[in-house]
Amino acid sequence: MRPRYPLALMSSVLLLSGGAHSWASDHLDSPTVIADPRTDIGDVYAWTSPDHRQLNLVMTIVGHSFSDKVAYVFHVDSGKQFGRTTVTTDVTCRFASATQADCQIGKDADRAQGDASVPTGLQGAKHRFRVFAGLRDDPFFNNVKGTRAAYTVAAKALQGQTASCPHFDAQTSKAILDQWRHTDGGPGTNFLAGWTPAAIVVSVDLGLVNRGGPMLAVWGATLGPTRQIDREGRPLTGNALLGLFASEAVSNALKEEYNAATPQTAARFIPEIQKALGKYDAFDGHCGNALLTRHDPQYREMATLLADDRLWVNSASGVCTQLFGVELSMLAGYEDLLDDCGGRTPNYDSVNVYRSLLVDGTFAGVDDGIHEDDRVHSTTQFPFLAAPK
Repeated sequence: MRPRYPLALMSSVLLLSGGAHSWASDHLDSPTVIADPRTDIGDVYAWTSPDHRQLNLVMTIVGHSFSDKVAYVFHVDSGKQFGRTTVTTDVTCRFASATQADCQIGKDADRAQGDASVPTGLQGAKHRFRVFAGLRDDPFFNNVKGTRAAYTVAAKALQGQTASCPHFDAQTSKAILDQWRHTDGGPGTNFLAGWTPAAIVVSVDLGLVNRGGPMLAVWGATLGPTRQIDREGRPLTGNALLGLFASEAVSNALKEEYNAATPQTAARFIPEIQKALGKYDAFDGHCGNALLTRHDPQYREMATLLADDRLWVNSASGVCTQLFGVELSMLAGYEDLLDDCGGRTPNYDSVNVYRSLLVDGTFAGVDDGIHEDDRVHSTTQFPFLAAPK
């Protein structure tokens, strides 16, 4: 049965989802997934347990249920060093009904079949992984209205400008960043407060997914009978960087193509992402201070990294504190993050960190006024995400 959204929420989604404006990390990002939200990946999370014996994986699905015609897949690529992976292990879940899951690690490493909706989860036959599948509170938090207002200010100021990093005067930049921090002129509010998507949660022995080495690159996909429908690794890339300030038709076409791509086939999106990165770099009124732009003013290196769109996890570490932790330590000289697992836990302030790195190369240059979810989520207690109210 197709899930139904509350009318007020759905109206807000349709109002805010056009062009560059999204209501969450990757929710309702193209016409295909709007037609069936059970195929729409909202967010992907990946981090290691404190004893770095398990890899924890979460995929939220915008629809409130799973489709019996869709495979939900975590792709875990592994290698000995950042940027080069040699082995891929898939964690694939299918659903015959709302309570009947069939999840498999690789071809025959382990398999779990049965009711995965209980909070303790369903153990694999070989006890190498555990899976939960059901409704949970969405850990993603985002001031969507503030973001839309900030983009509106920027779009008006961009008229007539053609430079890759356009000029925003101090007053315009101040207005952009101020709008981002507020909702309708007041304190920033989380548009997703109380939202309960379907979630697939997996805790798997690292030995099953790190056969190529300790560096892991994770991305999720939904696969229909004939094609890949959606994909996501890091937050926001598909919604924030494709068709930024473009028409709805152009933006939708880009996102449909992007969702059908893989990290290996996504290089064609690099020029489009470069264009968007130039706009983000300008938001603070200064060009050339975004992440990886000091020696790359055309944004090629950053665009290449983002087009690949995999969450990098250092599985040799059980300390996970920073989105882009692996990338920052390997590419940007953050030596204090060399022992951080990176990845993404349910508690990272992902929106502010992601956009800040793109605007001024810091972790806090862009602040949307929201720094934590309205619910408390765990990084150690399975199934990690808070239960729905």
